[in-house]
Amino acid sequence: MAIRVVIFDIGGILEVVPDGGDPTRLYPEMMARWDARLGMPAGEMDRLLMEIDRRQKRTSKDDLIGARTEAQWIEAFHQVTGWDQAQIDEFMQDFWDIYCGNPNPELAAYLGSLRPRYRTALLSNSGDGARREEEQRFHFSEIVERIIYSHEEGVAKPDQRIYAIACERLGVRPDEVVFLDDVERNIAAAAAYGMHAILFHDNAQAIADINASLAAHSG
Repeated sequence: MAIRVVIFDIGGILEVVPDGGDPTRLYPEMMARWDARLGMPAGEMDRLLMEIDRRQKRTSKDDLIGARTEAQWIEAFHQVTGWDQAQIDEFMQDFWDIYCGNPNPELAAYLGSLRPRYRTALLSNSGDGARREEEQRFHFSEIVERIIYSHEEGVAKPDQRIYAIACERLGVRPDEVVFLDDVERNIAAAAAYGMHAILFHDNAQAIADINASLAAHSG
């Protein structure tokens, strides 16, 4: 079956953390900065965020499937910290800057160049607010046909239901799709679902592997 659609993940691929860093490392660094900035004991920001989860009986995994909205989290944040709106806005800006990272113009240009020969889409695990923030920064809707976010669909990778949703939205079979992701378990799940799944390591490797898959399944 000929490939008709190329789907990219977003984080770690079209968005890269400064200096090739790990966002799971940068968030604790962000919390430490805010502890120091506000003269709070080390770990206090982490404690406050855990208190939000405790009060709402939610975790970051719930955010990925849309079980908690950005507005609900911010309201609880205000209640826990007592911060004014300006402080909250600054904190959230800091968070979204890390979440979105920096653009990967080479890979974005490559993805855009595939149209109209192939249809293109994005499939991302995400939290509420991601569509707004990423569109403001990177204008992804200008380079792909469709953007599928886990928090809007109620299911997240590597659950195979999210790949089924993507195929349904695009009107294609799994074997008509090339999917690029930087997380091994997501790639394994996509491959098990029947997609041509490619694990991202770097731009040159990803582009070469996608081109090879497209050539091998040209129909």
